[in-house]
Amino acid sequence: MILGDEIQKVVVNGKTTYDFNIFRTGRKHVVGMYDEINSLVSFVKDASEGGSSKEMAFVLVGEPGNGKTFFVEFLCQKYRQFLSLAGNRKYTFRLIGMDRLGHYGRIATIESQTYEDPLLLAMNIGESEEENREFLARAGGFDEAEIERLYENYRPLGACSGYMWNDIRAYTGGDLDEMLKFVEIVPVPLIESLGTLTGKYAAKDKITSSAVDLLGEESIQRLLHITDTNNPYRFDLRRGALARVAGGGIHFSDEIYKNKKDLVQVYLGVIQNRVIEIDGYKWPIDTLIVATSNNSEFNRFLSEKEEAPIVDRCRICYVSHNTNYRMQEQLTGYAIGSETKTTLTKENLHQDPNLNYAASAAAVLSRLPRSEKLTPVETMKLAAGEVAGEKSIKTLAEVIDTLNQDPDITKRFGQKGLGQRNLGRAVQLLIESSETNEGRCIFAYDTFRAIERVILDYVPDANDRAKYLDDMKTAKGLYRERIMTEMFNAYMDEPYAIRKDVMNYVNMVIGIDAENLGPDKMWKYKDPQTRELKAMKIDERYIRNIEERLGLKTEEQVETFRTSIRKIYGQKISVEPNYDFMDNLELVKAVTDVRLKSDIAGAGSLIGALANRTNEENQKLYDRMIDTMLNKLGYCRTCAQKTIEYFCTQEDEM
Repeated sequence: MILGDEIQKVVVNGKTTYDFNIFRTGRKHVVGMYDEINSLVSFVKDASEGGSSKEMAFVLVGEPGNGKTFFVEFLCQKYRQFLSLAGNRKYTFRLIGMDRLGHYGRIATIESQTYEDPLLLAMNIGESEEENREFLARAGGFDEAEIERLYENYRPLGACSGYMWNDIRAYTGGDLDEMLKFVEIVPVPLIESLGTLTGKYAAKDKITSSAVDLLGEESIQRLLHITDTNNPYRFDLRRGALARVAGGGIHFSDEIYKNKKDLVQVYLGVIQNRVIEIDGYKWPIDTLIVATSNNSEFNRFLSEKEEAPIVDRCRICYVSHNTNYRMQEQLTGYAIGSETKTTLTKENLHQDPNLNYAASAAAVLSRLPRSEKLTPVETMKLAAGEVAGEKSIKTLAEVIDTLNQDPDITKRFGQKGLGQRNLGRAVQLLIESSETNEGRCIFAYDTFRAIERVILDYVPDANDRAKYLDDMKTAKGLYRERIMTEMFNAYMDEPYAIRKDVMNYVNMVIGIDAENLGPDKMWKYKDPQTRELKAMKIDERYIRNIEERLGLKTEEQVETFRTSIRKIYGQKISVEPNYDFMDNLELVKAVTDVRLKSDIAGAGSLIGALANRTNEENQKLYDRMIDTMLNKLGYCRTCAQKTIEYFCTQEDEM
């Protein structure tokens, strides 16, 4: 199912890995989780090829709210869709006319309790292997090599199916044609609520949980009909969660280590032998066992040394939080919700265009561990595959490698931070606040207050709280930079004004040393986006002003910076023609400052003009900027006014 879909190579945190397209389809799909998906795929592949994974369970361990359960449920949903396609359906068999045998009372039809494949019946149809192979060749048309391949995955019939097949053999005197009249082939039901093929078992407390929930138990109803007390059909396996997924399904055990000890011991046997065992009777199962656990529960379990055998039979995969703020924007979108939000008075609620960015940056910064080699902003940008000044992706890869050597899992890269649920709570606080309802708009800057509230209320550890609150200050600084750019675009009456100016600088830097540059400083070049020939005048003063703002004083520094810009351009444009350098925060800030200074004598005077609207000219400027924000930049009147007010303060300057 997974390998049949498109597979792509991607670079994540400086390392090449694979991305499986099947996990990226659908309205609400898995975001990120590259290492975890690769681990699962290689685990299943190894198991299917007869490797050691065949006798293991796959356990996802991580902080709450980082998408473990969502990932497994998404996998189950995709598997059900895959099996519903023609040609992929699972089939099982039922035995009919059983009441004719005399000791089954009024039970006429009996379905294979573990949804065994009809081929398993064919492989166990006679009393000897030779007889079975002969039957497969005669009735199935298999050649010798194919039969050999089938027997590599041979399993005996489950206790009750095997017992009843012997009953039928005795009743018919071993006449195979007569025996087959008792068999009916039926498709395995794909109804999700029945828990067939994909089933979930959530951990319960000590009193309410028992092995019955997994394995099944003796059925009083059946005992009223069956007179033969040795018949294993007296056990109702479908009462347990495992039998329903036994025919090539996925068993999902949520919070596996929260279960009491005897239940974990049951899992021990099931994982190792892939057999349901009750009172010495055995039913072989064919099931992928996937489980989840949180760090603290897993650590508690590890500390109990006598529980080592169960951990030994698990492939542990540590799930980190998403650390790519670009991808986080999709996850933040899930937290905000796709439906149109309304106020308490049923009026539509507008979303600030910067809301998603503010929430995503804040959440991701909290998940990034501190490092001496990189600042939080550099780490955040490199983790999203963006440019971070002089620092390269290799530095991030080194930092991650060093952190991942730590035996304490929570100190590893991306293992600790504000999870998706915390982000959801922050959004709830935002929507319920009176400011949001009064203004009919979710204002981006209020996100920080909401997240700070969540940190104070839901983060128990004092050191974590202090770190997260510090990260909020960094996130506010990034928001401030974004608002500077937005205000410049509003002032220029154009949504992408700053982007154009940044690209102008880049193109001038490339063209300044061009051989075909005339004395009039006009340079012709082909635009990689539109493929059109364009001409531009190289303004050396403009270039110098930007480089001064960047703090480049000597010729060597200027030349090094220009070379880095040309290098980035050469690497990015060939792969991504629409790359616009807007992720280079230092450059964007320098261009914004230079343009604001040359156009309106600095940001300070724009702040003055917007803050002091006593004269007509300033009022006109304010109205024009509000108009641009409403009509071109996606703001509403509330968030436009609040954003300008915020711009006019000196808060959160980096």
